[in-house]
Amino acid sequence: MLRLQEPLPQELTSASPEDLDRRIGVAKAALGDRVFILGHHYQRDEVIRWADARGDSYRLSVLAQQQDQAEYIVFCGVHFMAESADILTADHQQVILPDLNAGCSMADMADLDEVEEAWEALAAVTDIERVVPITYMNSSAALKAFVGRKGGAVCTSTNARAILDWALGQGERAGREVVGARGAGDKVLFFPDQHLGRNTGIAMGYQLSDMSVWNPRFERGGLTEAECKESTLLLWKGHCSVHQRFRPEHVAAFRAEHPDGIVVVHPECSHDLCAVADQVGSTDFIIRAVAKAPAGSVIGVGTEIHLVNRLDAENPDKTVVSLDPLICPCSTMFRIDGPHLCWVLEELVAGRVPNRITVDPDTTEWARVALQRMLEII
Repeated sequence: MLRLQEPLPQELTSASPEDLDRRIGVAKAALGDRVFILGHHYQRDEVIRWADARGDSYRLSVLAQQQDQAEYIVFCGVHFMAESADILTADHQQVILPDLNAGCSMADMADLDEVEEAWEALAAVTDIERVVPITYMNSSAALKAFVGRKGGAVCTSTNARAILDWALGQGERAGREVVGARGAGDKVLFFPDQHLGRNTGIAMGYQLSDMSVWNPRFERGGLTEAECKESTLLLWKGHCSVHQRFRPEHVAAFRAEHPDGIVVVHPECSHDLCAVADQVGSTDFIIRAVAKAPAGSVIGVGTEIHLVNRLDAENPDKTVVSLDPLICPCSTMFRIDGPHLCWVLEELVAGRVPNRITVDPDTTEWARVALQRMLEII
């Protein structure tokens, strides 16, 4: 998805790290509690050091909602995260993304037109009232609103199983009453990350034969009519460009070097990798797993390198390494840097609001419905 970010002044792009730190500090102090800076776990250290709060995308949006005194929410993350913050925050708060080009390749792999086409194609061959759409938090506001309208819900990597339990009428969440809900179908359209959907489905006891991948590039997702009817989980052909890089051979190499090492990976990784890991969980889960590991542990982690390096620095009694020797950062998250943060804060001091992210009222209303369902389910 193309977004246009104006070039920064040369004085910022050529500024030394020391000068940027000084200018950021001055601007942040001048704004005081009028500004609240959110830093996603995958951000560079030069950015995360200025964050008033750090966490995953949904947690940061909730924290922004709680900062009623802040007029400006500067979200050092990517576009869909800033949209979620705008959905949840009050009307007097303005959400700002330091670089408009900081998108998410996974979120961009499913857009509203493609999902609506998939829904129509499924309606032509199945009872669409029995299909529940579930969108991962890593998706646009438009897709969150779509699942809100269609009786589905949003999920995170932490609560994906609880949401699928509800959608398919299983477990303790079966039949749970939620706002304007439908749920309790016999089929789920899960987007945009196929790996989280697959790993969650297997953890629930489903087999790979119960799942099909929906490829939006092909008619009817590249599936036969029978596959559409018989599959319980229809998984959108999307992925995280960072997490998909980790492979079982990385684990084998790590274990050869560290026989007693611990392998912890994110559920956005492929199933064949997750199957050979010791632990699988969300970003917050990974952070807790490292903290709980015994002193002296060597921990191989399958997630973004900035978080891995930070975990290693913040746990000096342990060794935390990336499973991928090539170390690929999130290229879109990486766009947020010291110069962009400095520029945004100095613009705010000057009374100008750059790069404001806004979601229209109708989309906001239905996206909130989908998010509220998630909260009531879990």
